Amino acid sequence: MEQRSVEGFSCYSVMPRPVAASAGSPKPSAVLYLHGGSYISPISTWHWRFIARLAAAGHRVEVPLYGLAPDYSHRDAPALLASVYRRLLEDYDSQDVAFMGDSAGGGLALAFAQQLSEWSLPQPRRLILLSPWVDVAMENPELAAVEAVDPWLSRAGLRVAARAWASGDALTDPRVSPVNGTLSGLPPTDLFVGTHDLPYPDVLKLERLLKSAGIPVSLHIADGGVHVYPLLPVPEGMAAKKKILELLQP
Repeated sequence: MEQRSVEGFSCYSVMPRPVAASAGSPKPSAVLYLHGGSYISPISTWHWRFIARLAAAGHRVEVPLYGLAPDYSHRDAPALLASVYRRLLEDYDSQDVAFMGDSAGGGLALAFAQQLSEWSLPQPRRLILLSPWVDVAMENPELAAVEAVDPWLSRAGLRVAARAWASGDALTDPRVSPVNGTLSGLPPTDLFVGTHDLPYPDVLKLERLLKSAGIPVSLHIADGGVHVYPLLPVPEGMAAKKKILELLQP
């Protein structure tokens, strides 16, 4: 693991153990991983365990610790992510890179992918979004029924975090709610979500919009699954991790 400062923020490179290359061995790949936490909480042990699993499978994982609200806002993240991605492209082709994020990190990964042209950067090979928070306004009428069965999340607290992250901009602004942004031109996208997961209705909406925009999209639903279940040590989480590792193969 290597830690460095990028644009004033800590960034970690988590490297797989070196192995001797052989004929027919898979090409090395990389993941730009953005952690969740409602844009207000730091990276957790569960995130590091998941990242370690990705690295153990042979993938380099870049983990930028973007600035958290209320000290920072969505306006501070793109320059950091662009710098990290640009450095990653010194070692990898964009088609050997995946963007991945969970919860708020999933929303940020999608928002950054929508802004890549502004930084003259190419799209990665794939987006893998775990319970992504793609609409921080949370006005979807279908959210109420899911909120009643979600054991972790509630809109009351999340709205406070959303306003802090938006920092004066509208909660519907695509930079904070990327479900409202331009979806054409994005790479193939995989969405993982549980039916007992507050973002579930908005993830279904995102899937519909991606299909309408002509983007290849796969929806992976865990019946009864809770928020960011792929990170959890439960059967559904183990199955999701296995699928994610398959998706990262060339």
